Amino acid sequence: MDVINSLLAAMTLEEKIGQLNLVAAGQAVTGPAGGGEASADIRAGRVGGLLNLWGRDTTAAAQRLAVEETRLGIPLLFCLDVLHGHRTIFPIPLAEAGAFDPLLWERTARAAAMEAASDGIALTFAPMLDVSRDPRWGRIAEGPGEDPFVAARFAEAKIRGFQGENSAARYSIAATAKHFCAAGAVTGGLDYAAVDLSERALHEVYLPPFHAAVAAGCAAIMPAYNSVAGIPMTAHIGLLRRLLRDKWGFDGVIVSDYNAIAELLQHGVASDPVEAAALALRAGIDMDMASGVYGRYLPEALARQLVGQEDIDSAVRRVLTLKQRLGLFEDPYRRIETAESPAAVPIELARDAARRAITLLTNRGILPLPAHLRRIAIIGPLADARAEMMGPWALAGNPNDGVTILEGLKAALPNCEITFAAGVAIDGEDKSGIEPACGLAAGAELIILCLGESADMSGEAASRAMPGLPGRQRELAEGVFAIGTPVVALLSSGRPLTVPWLAERAQALVATWFLGDAAGHAIADVLTGRFNPTARLPVAWPREAGQIPIFYAARSPSRPANAADPYTSKYLDLSTEPLFPFGHGLSYSLVRLENLRANRKEFGVHDKIEVEVDAINEGQCSTEETIFLFIHDLVARVARPLLELKAWAKVELAPGQTGTVTFALMGGSFCYPDETFAPVLEPGSFDIHVGLNADRNALLTIRLHAVSEAAASYAVSVTAKI
Repeated sequence: MDVINSLLAAMTLEEKIGQLNLVAAGQAVTGPAGGGEASADIRAGRVGGLLNLWGRDTTAAAQRLAVEETRLGIPLLFCLDVLHGHRTIFPIPLAEAGAFDPLLWERTARAAAMEAASDGIALTFAPMLDVSRDPRWGRIAEGPGEDPFVAARFAEAKIRGFQGENSAARYSIAATAKHFCAAGAVTGGLDYAAVDLSERALHEVYLPPFHAAVAAGCAAIMPAYNSVAGIPMTAHIGLLRRLLRDKWGFDGVIVSDYNAIAELLQHGVASDPVEAAALALRAGIDMDMASGVYGRYLPEALARQLVGQEDIDSAVRRVLTLKQRLGLFEDPYRRIETAESPAAVPIELARDAARRAITLLTNRGILPLPAHLRRIAIIGPLADARAEMMGPWALAGNPNDGVTILEGLKAALPNCEITFAAGVAIDGEDKSGIEPACGLAAGAELIILCLGESADMSGEAASRAMPGLPGRQRELAEGVFAIGTPVVALLSSGRPLTVPWLAERAQALVATWFLGDAAGHAIADVLTGRFNPTARLPVAWPREAGQIPIFYAARSPSRPANAADPYTSKYLDLSTEPLFPFGHGLSYSLVRLENLRANRKEFGVHDKIEVEVDAINEGQCSTEETIFLFIHDLVARVARPLLELKAWAKVELAPGQTGTVTFALMGGSFCYPDETFAPVLEPGSFDIHVGLNADRNALLTIRLHAVSEAAASYAVSVTAKI
């Protein structure tokens, strides 16, 4: 801290504001304008960090400018979006969330951190923790799905992986939890749009993952582009200062999103850039990413007394403290110049992560592929689409390193004759290839139909009003189905797709998402049965866009759906149930649950409750099953969701084996935010539901009773064991 105090005492106003300036410079464009040449500004002390710049030689040259050619020699902070891998690309976060495996989440983040650190990166703009129940929103691909409990566990695992035990270590990088908050609830699924939701939804759904991230020690927070109830997050004093800093005690850096401070003018809350700079700084934004507003207009804001010198100094102190925690003052080149070779990620980790992210949605006995197959036709625009396998935000990845579905299956089935035709493009109106593709497929014993989206149809600025198959892909599929040959359909996408017709007609439907470098091999492992699929959906799949948002944790309507009564909650033209519920996923075995029980019938807030269930593998192969525990508070002062996820566990079972899974919860797990949003446990009855997904008709249930009212912390222990 003496270093920081000495620097603050020596710095000019321009140098202080320079530390708050995060400049886009280089190898990727992640906003409305690309990066430019920053050398002159670095030498003048007007840059605190660079984003979108990586590689040892490149970052070392920039760091030398800052350390050796500026008056104070303050090192730069190199930042990059490392969302699902750096050089080695893993499955997109939405797919990886389906593994329901915190250890895997941590391992892939650790591997990405090692590669990124070897390229000079010290901070990543990840994990993305936006709970989203709207697959129209393209950035659903970047997050952990629809459930706040899953998102909180995802946050903890990713932060452990990125930051390690010591953030100053050679292969550790700082994590940035984003986008604070409620970005996944944007109106109409439109990126950058406004958010209007209840304060209760904010506290119950959208804030908990960030609370978990702060508790896990994340180094930085990035506010969302959107406004919440009319207040842009970039200027939200209530959520950034009063909640995040004062109530939660977050003392790290708050960094704006790309150009977000300048966009306060578009929100209509600032009349000029000077006011925008002042609003952001007063709200607690420490670093201005890419807009340049702080550098150009904070001096005038200070002169007009819109901000105080103490506001600037506090922000600078936090930026310098982060650099100190990362070890940059001790050794500015720690992550750049080293005798060691760059960290290498075992490709087997990428392959294992990819196959654990593949969700078997339907299977009418056709998978795994029978050994006697000799002629397969692989049809569709995603079959041999190497670059698309990477998904969005694969900035430093090399598409040439990836394995396509076609390549993976050819390697896995060397004795099988495999023919291929794209048939149509992913998007576009050209149908001329459909007839030749169907002709090619006509002589096959099996057709593998590879459909979906391109990588750039997911991620930022990639909202889709109708999240079905784009272009002429449905017509290709209809032509293939008309042949009469059995069809296995694979869906590559960054979101749930509305494809009820495909689920009905294909003999098997597989969500392969965007799996990264090892996509083709991982898909082949699952289709051939070398790997028994284990992934479960972290987000419900709607039947049609008209159901959106659709999610399992809904509250009961005043008139629940009843087919015998027309005046109940229903659609006239569509089921109210999703195509596939949260937690859905099949394997090549069949697990049945029975004998749900608990060690007590009554509990208080500090009591430990053990819930047990027996899982029986009735299939013919070994399997790994994910078992979910939900609760429902039957009567409360505030109506509670019909299901709330409180734990999950995995169990490995040999054929015919029975295993007992034990869930251990504290009484505090049954709390909810009361009328003042303080956690409270009310006396009354709770149903414990345990099952393989969130289908309420397929859950085992027992009833427990809370015996006394008490306030409690949400930071309660929840564990599960076999």
